[in-house]
Parts: sequence; structure tokens; C-alpha cells
Amino acid sequence: MRIRTIIFGVYVGVSALGFAAVMGLALHDVQLRYVESMRRTMGDTAAFLATYAAAGSSDADWTRPLAQLPAQAELLRVFACDREGRVVFDAAGHDVGELYLWGMTGGGKAASENYSYSNVAVVRNELRVRAAVRRGGELLGWVGVGRPLDTVTEGVTRARWRMVGWAGAIALAMVAIGWWVAARLARSIERLTVHARAVRDGRGSTAPISRAREIAELARAFEEMRDVLEGRKHAEHYTQALAHEVKAPLAAIRGAAELLDENMPPEERSRFLGNIRAEAARIQTIIDRLLELSSLEARKQLQHAEVLDAAKLAADAANVLRPAFVAAGVELESAAAAEPLTVRGEAVLLREALVNLLQNALQFSAAEGRVVLRTGQSPDGRVVWVVEDSGPGVPDFALPRVFERFYSLPRPATGRKSTGLGLALVREIAELHRGGVALENRPEGGARATLWVPAL
Repeated sequence: MRIRTIIFGVYVGVSALGFAAVMGLALHDVQLRYVESMRRTMGDTAAFLATYAAAGSSDADWTRPLAQLPAQAELLRVFACDREGRVVFDAAGHDVGELYLWGMTGGGKAASENYSYSNVAVVRNELRVRAAVRRGGELLGWVGVGRPLDTVTEGVTRARWRMVGWAGAIALAMVAIGWWVAARLARSIERLTVHARAVRDGRGSTAPISRAREIAELARAFEEMRDVLEGRKHAEHYTQALAHEVKAPLAAIRGAAELLDENMPPEERSRFLGNIRAEAARIQTIIDRLLELSSLEARKQLQHAEVLDAAKLAADAANVLRPAFVAAGVELESAAAAEPLTVRGEAVLLREALVNLLQNALQFSAAEGRVVLRTGQSPDGRVVWVVEDSGPGVPDFALPRVFERFYSLPRPATGRKSTGLGLALVREIAELHRGGVALENRPEGGARATLWVPAL
């Protein structure tokens, strides 16, 4: 079962129980509120009739004025009782002689706060309210009014259905909000799951950001775990790579050193010493490149970013390698867009990336060849540097692997391979600048390397 379903189910279940209890109490209270409103009005009516009866007749039969009132017993029944509560007048004519007791059985104890005695009763589904009839301080009896509770049933029913309608709308809103909350929580957990799998597979991933404190702390824990795991894997990988790459140069140095122990002509000795120096330099280059690449991979963001002129970066990189191009007899052409293009980044790293691309193009170009470095802008607004050469191109089987560490192809001029770290370094620099790099073969021959970063 999905976690969002569990969260949503628990939320809806608990909310439904609480909502049902509240609605039950509210629906039951509707009739009490109607009865309370009715008994207050009836209390005022009974008090008025008591005053009317006391002032309307001076003889002993103080109920005579009540008999002159219009009979509307189906809506409001008027009655009168003596001091003991026996009915002496009933507008409906059916309770004369009965004894009314005022033990409260519902509807409230008193019609309002103005009464110091109990004057409300519910008998035979009829609400009754009475008031004392006094003349000269003497209690003559009681005047009351009675109203069937059935008369409020229709109003109570309408009010209850109205409450049910509003309750249904609120319940639907609560369900929608509950699903939204469950989905948001589940989405954060799902993003954490995707991040964890990316860490497991060694793919690049950014820890999700959440306002929920627990989710944010869990994301930080995953990020810390990734740093630790990547650190261990990083060290293991580079240790293995370094051991593999320096094995051949060390074997060459060991062989040359053993031969130097023997007597040999000075020319041979000089040649073997040159081999030792060359292989030692190769080991030094591998170590330097590995340290540089390791440092770049450990960085999470740019450290000394500034606004840079894209065309000037290309010109500086071309000037660094121009003497090498002249010595190899390869033409180097640099072209820039007419409009100025700027990027935000570290000048040293971007220039080094361009130098590596140019150096790679030079090594695969024959004498009298041509290398072009162009600076421009792509349709999607990125700054692009393109390096094109007129060499043999890249074999199809090697294209997917050219940016792997230590993967290298034999150079046409010497047949030797490089350290295989130059293009890997370019890729790390590009990704650090939120860009990318690609290498492809040109239809007309040669290779094309493209480096791009976001433009300002």
C-alpha cells in the first residue's frame, strides 16, 4: 500500500469520526435551539396575558378577559389555572379541571432569566409556558400558553438539511485538502527515494528541498551519506586507476635501470636515461592530472566566479598553444561572434578546458592541417565554443567513451596514448559551470568538440 494512501486513509478516518460526532451534537441541538427561541417568545406572551387578565376584570372571575380572545388553539392554546395549578380556562376546551404540574421535563427550566420560578414544561409533545396573575400583590392564579412541538418540525427539518448540505461541502473540502497534504508528503518521500537510488547508482543528483523539518533533515542525512560513500568510492577508484596507469611506466623505468647496471656504450646509456626521464615525467603528469581532476570532482560549486568575456577566454587559450601549433605546422584559426558574449565562471578553469580541447585537436591533426576555434551563441541562449580539426576523426566504437577517465586513443603521429584525463577534466569543468561538452565526427572529415555554458 502506498504511503499517501495510508496517510490519507488515517486522516479521513479520524476526521470522519470527529466530524460525525460534532454533526450529531449539532443536529440534535437544532431542535433545542428552536424550542429555546419559542419558549422565550411564549414567556413574553404569557406575561402579557397575565397582566391583561389582572387588569381586565375587577371581580373574582379574572379569566373572563381571556375568553374574549380569538381562539387559535392549533397555533397557540391559552389556558388559565388557579393557585394550585388546576385548569379553570382552556381555549381548546379539553383540559378544564386537570391539574398542571410544572416539573421540568424538557425545553428549559424557565422561559428567560426574568423568572425566579420554573414556568416551562413539555407535556404530550406540547410546550407550555405560564406566568403568575397578581393583583395588589395577591396571587390570583396562572395564565399560560401552549404550542405543539410539531409546529417547529418543518423548520427544524429545513435547518438540519441545510446543516447537512454545508457539512457535506466542508467534508469534501477537507477530503481534498487531506489528499493534497498526503500527496505533498508522499511526493517529498518519493523524491528522497529517487535521490537515494541515484546515489546508489552513482548518478548525479541533488537532495530535494522541503519545508517539513523531518523531510529536510532526512534529505541532509542522505546527502551526508552520499558524501561519505562517494568519498570512499572516489579514493578506491583513484587508487586503482593510479596503480593501473603507473604500472607500465614503472616497468619501463625498472627495465632501463636494470640495463644500466651492465656495461654499455655511452650512446645506449644516454638513450635509457632519456627513457627513464620520459617515463618519470609521464608518471608526474598522471599524478598532477589525477589530483586536479579529483579536486574538481570534490567541488560542489564555483569558488571564484566572475563575469567573463567568452571571446577573450578563447583568444587566451589559443595564445597559450599557438607556439605548439606553429611548431607542428598546423594552422590555428580563432573566430568570435560579432556581439559580445559573457558568462559567469572561473577564468582559469574555462581557459584550461579550452586549452585541453585545442591540444587534443592538435595531437590528432597532421602537418599542414587546420584547427578552428569558434565562439558563438546557441539558439537556446547558451555560450558555445566549438573546436574543429581536420584529422582522422574518432572511431565509432570510441565515441561513447572519450570522456571516461584514462580512456585514450593512439596519436596518429606517434602511435602513443595520452593520460586519458584531458577530456574527463573538460567534462568536470563544464558540469561545474552548469554546462556540458560533446565530441562528434564531422561529415566532411575530422572531429568537432563543443563546450557550452549558460550565458548571462
